[in-house]
Amino acid sequence: LKEENAVLRSKINKLQILSEAQADKMRKLEKKLEENKMKEEKEAQDLEAMVQHVEQNLQMMTKRAAKAENSAAKLRQENAQLQAELRNSRLENEALRAGQAGLAVAKQNAELALQHLLQVTTSSRASIRQLLSGAESLQLVADLLKSIDRISEVSEDGQ
Repeated sequence: LKEENAVLRSKINKLQILSEAQADKMRKLEKKLEENKMKEEKEAQDLEAMVQHVEQNLQMMTKRAAKAENSAAKLRQENAQLQAELRNSRLENEALRAGQAGLAVAKQNAELALQHLLQVTTSSRASIRQLLSGAESLQLVADLLKSIDRISEVSEDGQ
């Protein structure tokens, strides 16, 4: 009976040691799990902040693109008006040539209209370049948002 008690005590001691080791291992795993949860929460917050920042940039770029489009439309309208003035000046110039009167005035008017037309053409080109730049920026933001979606999909698959 003493031998059996000694064997049972020995088994109890071994089981207690094993139980303590498993409890220690479980505490470590719980701590690691908590650390991972906090890390994932921080990453989610960072990702959300980045998405908000990208959305703000996208809104700003959209506003800039709209302004550029409006500017381009105004410049096109002004260009059309100046071309009409140029045509009128040319007609007037031809009429003056035919009548041999006031040639210098018509020539000056045509030159002035031509200068205006060239200025509008130059500014129209600059506005169109700006509009294209805005469109490229919007494309870049769209590509960035696509990559953010892929990152979040990979993150969800990795869990």
